[in-house]
Amino acid sequence: MNDIPPPSALDDQFMAEAMAEAARAEARGEVPVGCVLVQRGGVLARGHNHRERAQDPTAHAELVAIRAAAARLGSFRLIDVTCYVTLEPCPMCAGALVNARVSRVVYGADDPKAGALRSLYRLGEDTRLNHRFEVVPGVRAQACAAQLSGFFERIRAASRQR
Repeated sequence: MNDIPPPSALDDQFMAEAMAEAARAEARGEVPVGCVLVQRGGVLARGHNHRERAQDPTAHAELVAIRAAAARLGSFRLIDVTCYVTLEPCPMCAGALVNARVSRVVYGADDPKAGALRSLYRLGEDTRLNHRFEVVPGVRAQACAAQLSGFFERIRAASRQR
C-alpha cells in the first residue's frame, strides 16, 4: 500500500506536457498548474487552472481536463486513462479522479497544504471508496515546484513594488 511504483518511460514526456499547460495558465495570470489525460499513449485532453478568469472555484486543471475528456469520449468513465498533473491533486480533484475511474495519477510537486493523494490524504487508494488508482508521485518534482514558487515570488515582488 505504501509502495511507490516507479515512473514509466513516458511519464517524464507527459509531465513535460502538463508543465506546458501550467505555463499557459501562468501566462493568463493563473496559478500555474497543468494537467494532461493520456489514453493508449496519446493525449486525450488537456487542462490548466482558470479559476480567476472564470471566477469558478472548481476550474482546477484536473477538472478542466476531466470535463474535456468525458465530452470527447461521451462517457464519464475514463477507463485506462492516466492523469499527469504538475501539483498533487486537492481533495476535490482527487475525488473527481476517483469518480472518473482513471487508472493512474502521476504528479509532480507534493502539496503539503491540500494534497489528497499522499501529503494529507490517500484518496486514490482508500478501500472505502468504489474505485482506486495507482499513484506515482514526484515526476519532475523540482521543476514543477519551481514553476509554482517562481510564480508566487513574482506576485509578491509585484505587490511590494506597488
